[in-house]
Amino acid sequence: MAKTRKDSKGRVFRKGEGYRTQDNRYIYRYTDPRGVRRTIYARTLEELREKEDELKRDQLDGIDSYARNVMTVNEAFDRYLFLKTSLRRTTRANYEMMYNKHVRDGFGKRCVGDIKFSDVVLFYKMLVEEDGIAPVTVGTIHCCLKPTFEMCVRDEIIRKNPTDGVLREISNDIGKNKGVRHALTLNDQVAFMDYIKGHPVYDHWHPIFTILLGTGLRCGEFVGLRWKDIDLDERTIDVNHALVRVKPTKGEKAKRLGVSLPKTDAGIRVVPMMDDVCEAFHKIYEEQLITGFNETIIEGMSGFIFKNANGDVLCEQNINAAIRRIVESYNMDEMGNAMKQRREPHLLPHFSCHQLRHTFCTRFCENESNLKVIQDVMGHKNIKTTMNVYAEATNDKKKEAMQKLSAAWKEFKVES
Repeated sequence: MAKTRKDSKGRVFRKGEGYRTQDNRYIYRYTDPRGVRRTIYARTLEELREKEDELKRDQLDGIDSYARNVMTVNEAFDRYLFLKTSLRRTTRANYEMMYNKHVRDGFGKRCVGDIKFSDVVLFYKMLVEEDGIAPVTVGTIHCCLKPTFEMCVRDEIIRKNPTDGVLREISNDIGKNKGVRHALTLNDQVAFMDYIKGHPVYDHWHPIFTILLGTGLRCGEFVGLRWKDIDLDERTIDVNHALVRVKPTKGEKAKRLGVSLPKTDAGIRVVPMMDDVCEAFHKIYEEQLITGFNETIIEGMSGFIFKNANGDVLCEQNINAAIRRIVESYNMDEMGNAMKQRREPHLLPHFSCHQLRHTFCTRFCENESNLKVIQDVMGHKNIKTTMNVYAEATNDKKKEAMQKLSAAWKEFKVES
């Protein structure tokens, strides 16, 4: 009869259990479904048996305990992205950028089996409170992590998705509206455009921002426009593709521009031109008759309208860098002028190319009540997106109207 094995406290070891004196740890050895010997470690016998019980539950439920404790979040995300062939290139590029920037070098190195609900909550809060990430960006990161962990659940690597319910949990703490991209006010828009018009350094940007503010195109749709996509006689813009940054293939050192369908099916649309937009296209065309047209070819496409200082296709980063320089220059000049004129300066907020789209949509909502028309021009897939902008725009209009009424009310009271 085999001798009963016990620990130093006289407790009987179960089959597979033991104690390692060299590092004072309890161990449990077992064979996994692949026939490979594995070992579990713990500082106490109680902790060891909790791990044993969890292992047995996983085995009964078909959970792959080895993969759970070996596969990292990075490996799981890369696998999810590789298998998710239905993602648009614009969405894929955005997910990769956000994940690589905020997840890969820290949270992404942890094993999927180690991640609990509270870990995700703490990670999201840290992004907002310590790193200064906008909640809308956290939402994009969540769109990367939630389906990644869901894939692990379906593959029976983990039992539950630790991201379930996280956004609801933290929404009150981080603020539902904090970080929302707001439109420029009408005064800001006029100040920005008046400043660059005729400016010795920034005037060449005027037609570009006229088109962005007058069409509401997404940045990728805008920089991807070709001369064949616009009809200056009919005054229409055919939006049928977008330019995106794509992951480098083997042999390439950096990301390159690629062609993608618009972000949604609704993004394929025809946008009418306003007079100022049509004039801006005419001005660019006439200038390029002298300076030369864009000769860049991207995945077989050519004839792109917009070009940077090197003659290559203009990209979103170029536009955002220009906005930053213009705003900084304007604010410095405005502070100097305000000081001389002894008045409060009207400073411009920092904003991005995407906010110009939101600004156009807001101006449109302020002057058009047909939500379907606005949705079609903007290329919104979901009418709720249009309604949210419309609600924000009309709320501002209501406040403005009430202020006018308040002023009139005071005059009425004086007269009476």
